[in-house]
Amino acid sequence: MLIFVLKRIGFMLLTMVVVSILLFLLLEIDIRGVATMVLGPYSSEEQRDIWLQQNGYLDPLYERYLRWLGNFVTGDFGESIRFKTPVSEILWPRLWNTAILGFWTFAVMIPISLILGILAGMNEGSKLDRSISVTSIITTSVPEFASAVFLSTIFVFWWKLLPGTSSMSDGFNFRELMLPVMVLVIYDFGYVARMTRASMAEVMTTHYIRTAVLKGLPYRKVILKHALRNALIAPFTVIMLQINWLLSGVIVVEFAFAYKGFGALLLEASLTSDIFMIEACAMVAVFVAVATQTIADVGYTYLNPRIRFS
Repeated sequence: MLIFVLKRIGFMLLTMVVVSILLFLLLEIDIRGVATMVLGPYSSEEQRDIWLQQNGYLDPLYERYLRWLGNFVTGDFGESIRFKTPVSEILWPRLWNTAILGFWTFAVMIPISLILGILAGMNEGSKLDRSISVTSIITTSVPEFASAVFLSTIFVFWWKLLPGTSSMSDGFNFRELMLPVMVLVIYDFGYVARMTRASMAEVMTTHYIRTAVLKGLPYRKVILKHALRNALIAPFTVIMLQINWLLSGVIVVEFAFAYKGFGALLLEASLTSDIFMIEACAMVAVFVAVATQTIADVGYTYLNPRIRFS
Protein backbone atom coordinates (compact mmCIF):
# COMPACT_ATOMS: atom_id res chain seq x y z
CA MET A 1 0.00 0.00 0.00
CA LEU A 2 2.84 2.39 0.85
CA ILE A 3 4.46 1.69 -2.52
CA PHE A 4 1.18 2.50 -4.27
CA VAL A 5 0.88 5.82 -2.41
CA LEU A 6 4.48 6.75 -3.24
CA LYS A 7 3.88 5.92 -6.90
CA ARG A 8 0.80 8.14 -6.98
CA ILE A 9 2.70 11.00 -5.33
CA GLY A 10 5.53 10.56 -7.84
CA PHE A 11 3.05 10.62 -10.71
CA MET A 12 1.48 13.77 -9.23
CA LEU A 13 4.85 15.53 -9.10
CA LEU A 14 5.70 14.43 -12.64
CA THR A 15 2.38 15.75 -13.88
CA MET A 16 3.01 19.08 -12.17
CA VAL A 17 6.44 19.37 -13.82
CA VAL A 18 5.03 18.60 -17.28
CA VAL A 19 2.21 21.10 -16.85
CA SER A 20 4.62 23.75 -15.57
CA ILE A 21 6.79 23.30 -18.67
CA LEU A 22 3.79 23.68 -20.96
CA LEU A 23 2.52 26.72 -19.04
CA PHE A 24 5.95 28.34 -19.11
CA LEU A 25 6.35 27.80 -22.84
CA LEU A 26 2.86 29.07 -23.52
CA LEU A 27 3.09 32.29 -21.51
CA GLU A 28 6.79 33.07 -21.06
CA ILE A 29 8.52 32.14 -24.32
CA ASP A 30 7.53 35.41 -26.02
CA ILE A 31 9.59 37.75 -23.87
CA ARG A 32 8.57 40.82 -25.86
CA GLY A 33 4.94 39.99 -25.24
CA VAL A 34 5.59 39.61 -21.52
CA ALA A 35 7.32 42.99 -21.38
CA THR A 36 4.44 44.60 -23.28
CA MET A 37 1.85 43.17 -20.87
CA VAL A 38 3.84 44.32 -17.84
CA LEU A 39 4.80 47.80 -19.04
CA GLY A 40 1.78 48.47 -21.22
CA PRO A 41 1.28 48.80 -24.98
CA TYR A 42 2.51 52.41 -24.98
CA SER A 43 5.92 51.62 -23.49
CA SER A 44 8.97 52.19 -25.67
CA GLU A 45 11.32 49.52 -26.98
CA GLU A 46 14.08 50.91 -24.79
CA GLN A 47 11.93 50.58 -21.67
CA ARG A 48 11.07 46.99 -22.57
CA ASP A 49 14.72 46.11 -23.18
CA ILE A 50 15.68 47.53 -19.80
CA TRP A 51 12.90 45.60 -18.05
CA LEU A 52 13.86 42.36 -19.78
CA GLN A 53 17.49 42.82 -18.76
CA GLN A 54 16.64 43.66 -15.15
CA ASN A 55 14.33 40.65 -14.75
CA GLY A 56 16.60 38.08 -16.36
CA TYR A 57 14.52 37.47 -19.47
CA LEU A 58 17.62 37.58 -21.68
CA ASP A 59 19.09 34.50 -19.95
CA PRO A 60 18.90 31.07 -21.63
CA LEU A 61 15.45 29.48 -21.69
CA TYR A 62 16.29 26.61 -19.32
CA GLU A 63 17.73 29.01 -16.73
CA ARG A 64 14.60 31.13 -16.88
CA TYR A 65 12.40 28.06 -16.45
CA LEU A 66 14.34 26.73 -13.45
CA ARG A 67 14.27 30.16 -11.81
CA TRP A 68 10.56 30.52 -12.59
CA LEU A 69 9.81 27.06 -11.18
CA GLY A 70 11.92 27.71 -8.09
CA ASN A 71 10.02 30.92 -7.41
CA PHE A 72 6.72 29.04 -7.62
CA VAL A 73 7.89 26.34 -5.24
CA THR A 74 8.89 28.98 -2.68
CA GLY A 75 5.62 30.90 -3.09
CA ASP A 76 7.06 33.83 -5.07
CA PHE A 77 4.55 34.35 -7.90
CA GLY A 78 5.73 37.79 -8.93
CA GLU A 79 3.85 41.08 -8.82
CA SER A 80 0.33 41.48 -10.12
CA ILE A 81 0.06 43.88 -13.04
CA ARG A 82 -3.50 44.87 -12.16
CA PHE A 83 -3.24 45.15 -8.37
CA LYS A 84 0.37 46.40 -8.24
CA THR A 85 1.10 44.11 -5.30
CA PRO A 86 2.61 40.63 -4.88
CA VAL A 87 0.38 37.98 -6.41
CA SER A 88 0.39 35.90 -3.23
CA GLU A 89 -1.24 38.71 -1.23
CA ILE A 90 -4.26 38.58 -3.55
CA LEU A 91 -4.26 34.89 -4.46
CA TRP A 92 -4.40 33.24 -1.02
CA PRO A 93 -7.32 35.29 0.39
CA ARG A 94 -9.29 34.68 -2.82
CA LEU A 95 -8.49 30.97 -2.68
CA TRP A 96 -9.65 30.86 0.94
CA ASN A 97 -12.94 32.54 -0.02
CA THR A 98 -13.58 29.88 -2.64
CA ALA A 99 -12.66 27.21 -0.10
CA ILE A 100 -15.36 28.59 2.22
CA LEU A 101 -17.88 28.56 -0.61
CA GLY A 102 -16.88 25.02 -1.56
CA PHE A 103 -17.05 23.78 2.03
CA TRP A 104 -20.64 24.91 2.53
CA THR A 105 -21.63 23.68 -0.91
CA PHE A 106 -20.23 20.24 -0.10
CA ALA A 107 -21.76 20.29 3.39
CA VAL A 108 -25.21 20.67 1.86
CA MET A 109 -24.83 18.85 -1.46
CA ILE A 110 -23.08 15.63 -0.45
CA PRO A 111 -25.61 14.43 2.18
CA ILE A 112 -28.55 15.31 -0.09
CA SER A 113 -26.99 13.64 -3.13
CA LEU A 114 -25.97 10.46 -1.33
CA ILE A 115 -29.27 10.02 0.52
CA LEU A 116 -31.40 10.59 -2.58
CA GLY A 117 -29.11 8.46 -4.74
CA ILE A 118 -29.15 5.57 -2.26
CA LEU A 119 -32.93 5.73 -1.88
CA ALA A 120 -33.39 5.74 -5.65
CA GLY A 121 -30.96 2.85 -6.13
CA MET A 122 -32.62 0.76 -3.43
CA ASN A 123 -36.01 1.25 -5.06
CA GLU A 124 -35.08 0.97 -8.73
CA GLY A 125 -38.06 1.53 -11.03
CA SER A 126 -40.32 2.87 -8.30
CA LYS A 127 -42.10 6.23 -8.27
CA LEU A 128 -39.51 7.49 -5.80
CA ASP A 129 -36.68 6.47 -8.13
CA ARG A 130 -38.32 8.15 -11.12
CA SER A 131 -39.06 11.34 -9.17
CA ILE A 132 -35.48 11.64 -7.94
CA SER A 133 -34.07 10.85 -11.40
CA VAL A 134 -36.27 13.40 -13.17
CA THR A 135 -35.47 16.08 -10.57
CA SER A 136 -31.76 15.36 -10.87
CA ILE A 137 -31.81 15.60 -14.66
CA ILE A 138 -33.81 18.86 -14.64
CA THR A 139 -31.60 20.63 -12.07
CA THR A 140 -28.38 19.52 -13.75
CA SER A 141 -29.68 20.72 -17.13
CA VAL A 142 -30.18 24.29 -15.90
CA PRO A 143 -26.92 26.32 -16.16
CA GLU A 144 -25.67 28.27 -13.19
CA PHE A 145 -26.35 31.71 -14.67
CA ALA A 146 -30.00 30.80 -15.26
CA SER A 147 -30.58 29.46 -11.75
CA ALA A 148 -28.71 32.47 -10.32
CA VAL A 149 -31.10 34.85 -12.07
CA PHE A 150 -34.13 32.73 -11.09
CA LEU A 151 -33.20 32.49 -7.41
CA SER A 152 -32.23 36.17 -7.26
CA THR A 153 -35.62 37.11 -8.67
CA ILE A 154 -37.39 35.10 -5.97
CA PHE A 155 -35.27 35.71 -2.87
CA VAL A 156 -33.96 39.21 -3.64
CA PHE A 157 -36.64 41.05 -5.63
CA TRP A 158 -39.88 39.26 -4.73
CA TRP A 159 -39.44 38.12 -1.14
CA LYS A 160 -36.54 40.48 -0.24
CA LEU A 161 -35.06 37.85 2.08
CA LEU A 162 -31.46 37.72 0.86
CA PRO A 163 -28.90 40.25 -0.47
CA GLY A 164 -28.28 40.22 -4.20
CA THR A 165 -24.49 40.36 -3.90
CA SER A 166 -21.98 38.40 -1.86
CA SER A 167 -19.02 40.76 -1.70
CA MET A 168 -18.47 40.15 2.05
CA SER A 169 -17.39 43.79 2.33
CA ASP A 170 -18.34 43.89 6.03
CA GLY A 171 -16.74 40.55 6.87
CA PHE A 172 -18.14 37.06 6.69
CA ASN A 173 -21.91 37.04 6.31
CA PHE A 174 -23.69 33.72 5.99
CA ARG A 175 -26.77 35.39 4.46
CA GLU A 176 -24.62 36.61 1.58
CA LEU A 177 -23.31 33.09 1.09
CA MET A 178 -26.71 31.44 0.85
CA LEU A 179 -27.57 32.31 -2.76
CA PRO A 180 -24.22 31.18 -4.27
CA VAL A 181 -24.40 27.94 -2.28
CA MET A 182 -27.99 27.33 -3.39
CA VAL A 183 -27.06 27.81 -7.05
CA LEU A 184 -24.11 25.42 -6.82
CA VAL A 185 -26.05 22.79 -4.88
CA ILE A 186 -28.99 22.86 -7.29
CA TYR A 187 -26.71 22.53 -10.30
CA ASP A 188 -24.43 19.79 -8.98
CA PHE A 189 -26.41 17.59 -6.60
CA GLY A 190 -28.27 15.85 -9.43
CA TYR A 191 -25.06 14.66 -11.05
CA VAL A 192 -23.75 13.07 -7.85
CA ALA A 193 -27.19 11.68 -7.01
CA ARG A 194 -27.49 10.01 -10.41
CA MET A 195 -24.05 8.44 -10.09
CA THR A 196 -24.88 7.20 -6.60
CA ARG A 197 -28.22 5.84 -7.81
CA ALA A 198 -26.63 3.93 -10.69
CA SER A 199 -23.92 2.48 -8.45
CA MET A 200 -26.40 1.51 -5.72
CA ALA A 201 -28.80 -0.09 -8.20
CA GLU A 202 -25.97 -2.18 -9.65
CA VAL A 203 -24.80 -3.31 -6.21
CA MET A 204 -28.32 -4.29 -5.13
CA THR A 205 -28.51 -6.83 -8.00
CA THR A 206 -25.24 -8.59 -7.15
CA HIS A 207 -25.20 -12.17 -5.91
CA TYR A 208 -23.65 -11.46 -2.52
CA ILE A 209 -26.42 -8.98 -1.64
CA ARG A 210 -29.12 -11.46 -2.65
CA THR A 211 -27.35 -14.20 -0.69
CA ALA A 212 -27.15 -12.02 2.41
CA VAL A 213 -30.87 -11.25 2.18
CA LEU A 214 -31.78 -14.91 1.63
CA LYS A 215 -29.70 -15.91 4.67
CA GLY A 216 -31.97 -13.76 6.79
CA LEU A 217 -29.57 -10.95 7.65
CA PRO A 218 -31.34 -7.76 8.75
CA TYR A 219 -32.00 -5.59 5.70
CA ARG A 220 -30.53 -2.55 7.43
CA LYS A 221 -27.28 -4.43 8.08
CA VAL A 222 -27.13 -5.66 4.49
CA ILE A 223 -27.46 -2.10 3.20
CA LEU A 224 -25.08 -0.38 5.62
CA LYS A 225 -22.37 -3.05 5.89
CA HIS A 226 -22.33 -4.67 2.46
CA ALA A 227 -24.13 -2.62 -0.18
CA LEU A 228 -23.30 0.94 0.83
CA ARG A 229 -19.52 0.60 0.93
CA ASN A 230 -19.35 -0.88 -2.56
CA ALA A 231 -21.90 1.57 -3.91
CA LEU A 232 -19.82 4.55 -2.76
CA ILE A 233 -16.78 3.66 -4.89
CA ALA A 234 -17.96 5.44 -8.05
CA PRO A 235 -19.58 8.44 -6.26
CA PHE A 236 -16.40 8.97 -4.22
CA THR A 237 -14.39 9.50 -7.40
CA VAL A 238 -17.06 11.84 -8.78
CA ILE A 239 -17.18 13.83 -5.55
CA MET A 240 -13.42 14.34 -5.64
CA LEU A 241 -13.74 15.63 -9.19
CA GLN A 242 -16.21 18.26 -7.98
CA ILE A 243 -13.44 19.91 -5.97
CA ASN A 244 -11.77 20.92 -9.23
CA TRP A 245 -15.07 22.28 -10.51
CA LEU A 246 -15.66 24.25 -7.32
CA LEU A 247 -12.18 25.78 -7.53
CA SER A 248 -12.09 27.17 -11.06
CA GLY A 249 -15.49 26.24 -12.51
CA VAL A 250 -17.54 28.60 -10.35
CA ILE A 251 -16.55 31.69 -12.31
CA VAL A 252 -20.15 32.33 -13.38
CA VAL A 253 -21.51 32.08 -9.85
CA GLU A 254 -18.79 34.21 -8.28
CA PHE A 255 -19.14 36.83 -11.00
CA ALA A 256 -22.95 36.84 -10.79
CA PHE A 257 -22.93 37.52 -7.05
CA ALA A 258 -19.75 39.66 -6.96
CA TYR A 259 -18.14 37.05 -4.74
CA LYS A 260 -14.41 37.66 -4.34
CA GLY A 261 -13.21 34.13 -4.97
CA PHE A 262 -10.62 32.25 -6.97
CA GLY A 263 -12.79 31.87 -10.06
CA ALA A 264 -13.57 35.58 -10.23
CA LEU A 265 -9.87 36.35 -9.76
CA LEU A 266 -8.95 34.11 -12.69
CA LEU A 267 -11.52 35.90 -14.86
CA GLU A 268 -10.25 39.32 -13.83
CA ALA A 269 -6.66 38.29 -14.53
CA SER A 270 -7.62 36.99 -17.98
CA LEU A 271 -9.53 40.14 -18.91
CA THR A 272 -6.67 42.43 -17.85
CA SER A 273 -3.82 40.21 -19.19
CA ASP A 274 -2.33 39.95 -15.71
CA ILE A 275 0.18 37.31 -16.80
CA PHE A 276 1.74 36.55 -13.42
CA MET A 277 -1.66 36.19 -11.78
CA ILE A 278 -2.78 33.89 -14.59
CA GLU A 279 0.30 31.73 -14.15
CA ALA A 280 -0.22 31.48 -10.39
CA CYS A 281 -3.93 30.65 -10.73
CA ALA A 282 -3.19 28.03 -13.38
CA MET A 283 -0.52 26.30 -11.29
CA VAL A 284 -2.70 26.31 -8.17
CA ALA A 285 -5.67 24.90 -10.13
CA VAL A 286 -3.52 22.14 -11.64
CA PHE A 287 -2.03 21.29 -8.24
CA VAL A 288 -5.49 20.97 -6.68
CA ALA A 289 -6.71 18.87 -9.62
CA VAL A 290 -3.78 16.47 -9.46
CA ALA A 291 -3.79 16.31 -5.64
CA THR A 292 -7.51 15.51 -5.47
CA GLN A 293 -7.12 12.79 -8.06
CA THR A 294 -4.26 11.31 -6.06
CA ILE A 295 -6.44 11.33 -2.95
CA ALA A 296 -9.26 9.75 -4.96
CA ASP A 297 -6.99 6.96 -6.18
CA VAL A 298 -5.73 6.23 -2.67
CA GLY A 299 -9.24 6.37 -1.23
CA TYR A 300 -10.46 4.08 -3.99
CA THR A 301 -8.10 1.36 -2.79
CA TYR A 302 -9.57 1.54 0.71
CA LEU A 303 -13.10 1.24 -0.61
CA ASN A 304 -12.19 -1.62 -2.98
CA PRO A 305 -10.11 -4.31 -1.23
CA ARG A 306 -9.55 -6.15 -4.52
CA ILE A 307 -7.27 -3.34 -5.63
CA ARG A 308 -5.59 -2.95 -2.24
CA PHE A 309 -4.56 -6.59 -2.02
CA SER A 310 -3.81 -7.20 -5.68
